[in-house]
Amino acid sequence: MSLRNNGRLSRREMLKALSLCAAGSATLGPLLTGCRDALTTPAALEQLGGVRRARLDGKPRFLIVVGAAGGASIVDSFLAVRASEAGANASKLNTFPDEHVQGVDGSPFRAVKVSSPRLGNIPMAVNTDQLPFVRKHKDSMLVATTVGTSVNHVIAQKRSLTGNGAWRGRTLQECVALQYGASFPIPNVNMGMGGYSERGTDGSLPPYCYGEVVTNASLWPLGLDGSKGIKDAPPRDVVEMARRTRNTLDSRSVFGQTFENAAALQRWNEQRIEGQPMLEAKELISRLNVLPDQPPALPLSEYGLSSSPDGERLRAAFPDYLTDPVQGQAALAFLLLKYRVSVTVTLGPSFNVAVGSTASQYIANPPLAFDFSHTEHRSGQAFMWARVLGVVDKLVDLLKAEPFDSSGESLWDRTLIYVATEFGRTRSRPADATEFSSGHDLNNGFLMLSPMLKGNTLLGGIDPLTALTYGFDPRTGEPRPGKLETNEPDIFSGVLTALGVDTSGSGLPDASAFVRT
Repeated sequence: MSLRNNGRLSRREMLKALSLCAAGSATLGPLLTGCRDALTTPAALEQLGGVRRARLDGKPRFLIVVGAAGGASIVDSFLAVRASEAGANASKLNTFPDEHVQGVDGSPFRAVKVSSPRLGNIPMAVNTDQLPFVRKHKDSMLVATTVGTSVNHVIAQKRSLTGNGAWRGRTLQECVALQYGASFPIPNVNMGMGGYSERGTDGSLPPYCYGEVVTNASLWPLGLDGSKGIKDAPPRDVVEMARRTRNTLDSRSVFGQTFENAAALQRWNEQRIEGQPMLEAKELISRLNVLPDQPPALPLSEYGLSSSPDGERLRAAFPDYLTDPVQGQAALAFLLLKYRVSVTVTLGPSFNVAVGSTASQYIANPPLAFDFSHTEHRSGQAFMWARVLGVVDKLVDLLKAEPFDSSGESLWDRTLIYVATEFGRTRSRPADATEFSSGHDLNNGFLMLSPMLKGNTLLGGIDPLTALTYGFDPRTGEPRPGKLETNEPDIFSGVLTALGVDTSGSGLPDASAFVRT
């Protein structure tokens, strides 16, 4: 194993070392000892991903980002304000009739229930009662209040992932992929929209840290094998012989010899020669495939394919995975973590209208997602919160039921879900209006769920006389009434701290208040 001229190990070399370790090779110790000086530099420690100085147990942790596009308002959910609490301002603020705001015993959270059987101009009835979700998940829930720095959708979406450039412009997903993803085939899979799908601005990271963009979660797994699924394809050994011949010819070509040291060509060859066979060996084209074998409409077996062993239960959990993009994304997210393909997955609704199953013709996603609030705030927020919380609830159930390893831990025990909205909504309304429009507002809060978080916790608070949230001390968790300045780096640091990511040297604030002790 050689060191590149920058003193770092390539991912290909790291994977070889890890494979030797998995096989119990006695050669790994001397191999790494000979590289000790290079491996103990901060740069090399970053390059090694999972082999780091962090306070870890040597096992990966997982991040699921749910992009709540359009402005999910925390005062329309877990920090709702009752009219009786807002005094004379109640009729002109986004407050609710007292009976619509439900308390949760032993918890700082609240739950909203909109009583209308139909949601304004959204042509369907939806169960908008948030109380069952809060009761079920409160012990793993943390809500942190925030003030952002942009009300532009794309910019604010990205800043919700970078903490407004808090650590060299890296996204949370890139940090997690760097920490845990070196030995994973596709560490960072991104199915988000707009700013949620953008990579960070730190160009020094290993390429595997950047997100692999997936546009159709239900069909994407069918592209993870170069020949399987093609009718009458040659046998695998013939395909491999053709690939070896191709690689030899490419390396001897004028182009291959001229640019053999180019970083882009080296990455391409690494992915094609090492990465593709690794994906194919894992049978991901089948393991990640939620589609059922249903001839003649879906004749998988006719093409040598099969449905995932988990396909039946995922189709039961997310029955509209083919027509509702978020359901399809959630199903794939679970499989990517279960089969150790990725350590971080991003999903979430887009701004496009989505119609559910052909039989029911229900609206799965209104135009502009949470930003439908520009037209109808109450109904838009209620509908979209029900949509997001419904998907999160099913994902948590699946992760809880999946063993992580033989230690007794579940996959959920090592996972954090971050509901990343870009901003909040304005708090004013016409006097006593039950339906009204709202604009973008910097003041808001974020929802996170994980057994690794300090659960049943509100960091910050809300002033019922203004319906504005206020800040907190990220180290102690002490509320700071009147604190309204931006705290994006605190949120960024809190997520990474809970996930055990080594942030030494980053300059990030101490975010101990987020972590379960």
